[in-house]
Amino acid sequence: MKIWAHRGCSLKFPENTLTSFSEALKLPNLTGIELDIQLTKDGELVVIHDETVDRTTDGKGFVRDYTLEDLKKLKIDAGDDKYETIPTMREVFSLLKPRMDEGFLLNIELKNSIWPYPGMEEKILSMAEEFGVQKSIVYSTFHAASIEKLYGLDSSLQLAILDGWTSDCLYKIKGGCKATMIHPFWQAIDTPPEILKEYTVRAWMTGYLYPDRPTGRLLDLKPLEEKGITDLFMNEPERYVEG
Repeated sequence: MKIWAHRGCSLKFPENTLTSFSEALKLPNLTGIELDIQLTKDGELVVIHDETVDRTTDGKGFVRDYTLEDLKKLKIDAGDDKYETIPTMREVFSLLKPRMDEGFLLNIELKNSIWPYPGMEEKILSMAEEFGVQKSIVYSTFHAASIEKLYGLDSSLQLAILDGWTSDCLYKIKGGCKATMIHPFWQAIDTPPEILKEYTVRAWMTGYLYPDRPTGRLLDLKPLEEKGITDLFMNEPERYVEG
């Protein structure tokens, strides 16, 4: 089973921050990092999961209504009177590039299923090419039309379709979506493993995020592998890859 850091080490540190990504880079045997991108009012790529800033910062409102300058003024509480800011994708590429040059992977989820964010696909591909890390990126989204657009821009990209159930992911692919990988919810595997074996199946999790307390429990990964899951995006990857 391949383990990814879901929004970085997102149970120990605030999700989708440079610290959560930096800590993930320290982990042995980690396959890669997953993160989410959106566009600011002035067209800058930033890394944040929710369409609003309410849950993760001291601000309120939609990401798309903030300029980058104003977004950078918002604080992310990191505990002990420490704060972080929403990172730009450029900052993240600068941090990750040395490892990505060695084959470390990055899954970029385009958060464009609610707001389409025109031009997002072109912007992220251009920046990835600028940093020379295109071959180390998997692009994913719930929005099938975005996958089709990415494919049209570059048919060599690693493309994954997101949804809840595996059957819903496969339905989108059969409907013409150009993804070759599927990213379902880890408890929504409703497709026989003999069918799933044709795909890379990276399952995502919800649940505990910083500052929640760890449960102390470890998942048995073998039954998940038997169902056809090949990779897991985990909030607490350090529990599964260290040592």
